[in-house]
Amino acid sequence: MVDADQTFVIVGGGLAGAKAAETLRAEGFTGRVILICDERDHPYERPPLSKGYVLGKEERDTVFVHEPAWYARNDIELHLGQTVDAIDRTAKTVRFGEDGTVVHYDKLLLATGAEPRRLDIPGTDLAGVHHLRRLAHAERLKGVLTSLGRDNGHLVIAGAGWIGLEIAAAAREYGAEVTVIEHGPTPLHGVLGPELGALFAELHREHGVRFHFGRRLTEIVGQDGMVLAARTDDGEEHPAHDVLAAIGAAPRTALAEAAGLEIADAAHGRGVVVDERLRTSDPDIYAAGDVASFPHALFDTRLRVEHWANALNGGPAAARAMLDRDVTYDRVPYFFSDQYDLGMEYSGWAPAGSYDQVVIRGDAGKREFIAFWVKEGRVLAGMNVNVWDVTEPIQKLIRSRAQVDTENLANPHIPLEDLIP
Repeated sequence: MVDADQTFVIVGGGLAGAKAAETLRAEGFTGRVILICDERDHPYERPPLSKGYVLGKEERDTVFVHEPAWYARNDIELHLGQTVDAIDRTAKTVRFGEDGTVVHYDKLLLATGAEPRRLDIPGTDLAGVHHLRRLAHAERLKGVLTSLGRDNGHLVIAGAGWIGLEIAAAAREYGAEVTVIEHGPTPLHGVLGPELGALFAELHREHGVRFHFGRRLTEIVGQDGMVLAARTDDGEEHPAHDVLAAIGAAPRTALAEAAGLEIADAAHGRGVVVDERLRTSDPDIYAAGDVASFPHALFDTRLRVEHWANALNGGPAAARAMLDRDVTYDRVPYFFSDQYDLGMEYSGWAPAGSYDQVVIRGDAGKREFIAFWVKEGRVLAGMNVNVWDVTEPIQKLIRSRAQVDTENLANPHIPLEDLIP
């Protein structure tokens, strides 16, 4: 079958889906490309939602992956505000949820992303309870932070992960009072461990954020539909005018599960199982971005990565695989964050228990350093804080799997490039 006779359907209009559509055309595919997005906004990037856009430093138009006219110009059939509620793998069709329209596919890409985990406590139906995943959420939250800052209001944040900390920083920049409730012993404990988690706690405390570690929210107290306080499991009530639930995200696998595709277990992120070509258990269906659980030979495990770079790179990789190009998706995980005057980039994968030491190069007290998570002399991950243009050598060190002298690793006078075999 020639390209012109084929139809490729992409379910999910985020960064992964939009970049997959772009790549199909860039690689010369001439068939139908159908991109289905359950939001009414054109595909956009999510990092600004908790960074520049919510702070008012980036305009709304800057978040979009392509200008609106790009889709028609590249003959991409974009369906905004539409959901897919069923995949028929035998007939090779997808069915739209709104009007029951059925569309045939030759290849299908699932880029359905993730959704915020919800607080399962009384009071979550109050008007002042928020989540952050979509552009509409960020627009609403931007207005909330503006009002809280103007009125010296209180924001309680459940969760001290990346989203929770970035919004805490944004809220303080607006002038709001901020309390963070976190069940772990430090912020980002599962990602960075206690050593670096403590550094982020100190950063936020310096800017007036109050932390309560080892605690969980048990109730959001309100009156006349409005938030008054947030109660924790030690019985304490924390003043609150608004509450942000930032307790993580879950992959949107319901469509894949209903279609009978293989889903990873909890240890591997509960995403849609794909191979190194991002192909699911059905050879004509692929998955990319937050929803995909892919094998990574470098770390000898299956990963599900929710960060921007995985969508940016995973969508194009899946598109090339759909075109039968030679593809092995093995990108080193990467993400970045900006909080107050701290900027950082993280490369690699080093969950709790996987490393035996953290090596610091530079001055952690001045927050100008690189941290390396090391096991038996091998670098598993590296995070540069207010030190720039080092992502490439850090990733090369990780990929080399070479044993490195940790004294040399800690010595800022030895170029990282000299440590790469």
